[in-house]
Amino acid sequence: MKNNMRKIIFAVFACLYALLQPVTAQNKDKYEEWGPLNGKDWGCLLRTGYILGGTTPMPLPAEIRSIGQYRPQGGFTVHFDAYKMFNKRYGVMAGVHYFMEGMFTGAEVKNYAMGIQMGEDYLEGRFTGTDETESFMAGFTIPVMATFRLSPRWNMNVGPYASFLIYRLFEGSVYDGYLRVSDPTGEKVEISKENPATYDFSDDMRRVLWGMEIGFDWKATKRLTTFASLDWGMNSIFKRNFETVAFPMYPFYATFGIAYLLF
Repeated sequence: MKNNMRKIIFAVFACLYALLQPVTAQNKDKYEEWGPLNGKDWGCLLRTGYILGGTTPMPLPAEIRSIGQYRPQGGFTVHFDAYKMFNKRYGVMAGVHYFMEGMFTGAEVKNYAMGIQMGEDYLEGRFTGTDETESFMAGFTIPVMATFRLSPRWNMNVGPYASFLIYRLFEGSVYDGYLRVSDPTGEKVEISKENPATYDFSDDMRRVLWGMEIGFDWKATKRLTTFASLDWGMNSIFKRNFETVAFPMYPFYATFGIAYLLF
């Protein structure tokens, strides 16, 4: 953990150092060569990429003992971004991003707050055993970011975003364990793998999410760019009055793709 923190701190200081370096006469031509086309100080990008990540509490609570399965679901995105440069190094960028992102996880949990459906009965309490969850979201994200040119071919973009969901899914099943009804000392209800209990919290998800995005672009040619970005959700995917899951769940997704400078 300490080594990872040192690497992150070093990377942040390296980016700040690059940002503070003036554009010298020697490399000014390179910035112009790799800058907006035809001498303009603005441009528009069309991006497409693949999304990896998940929706998770941060940090993982003690109730989640281990994660045995993980696989991404969906993971496709298309962006339309427009930017305006104030000088050779600094500018702003905003856009509209369509996304589909999700995950499937299987975890071993203990005393995990849960509301489950068993036949005609709905029970709430504390579950111990195996929990499998599928989550999926689709919608539009609107980011507003500052953009910095670290070098003639490298850009860094950072700023807030708001996401508006048009499709929401959060459901799963529990088995190979038991539920203590109401509290950890309540009635014990056994749940087998052959007859699992299910849950569906999709309707309890928010319609609007917000967070921070940071991304890096590398120009392969004057028009073609590769990029990587990270979206870190700052509010839970569940509504404020939803109490069945005892801790906030945050979306945390990385995107990798290519971009084309339209004009």
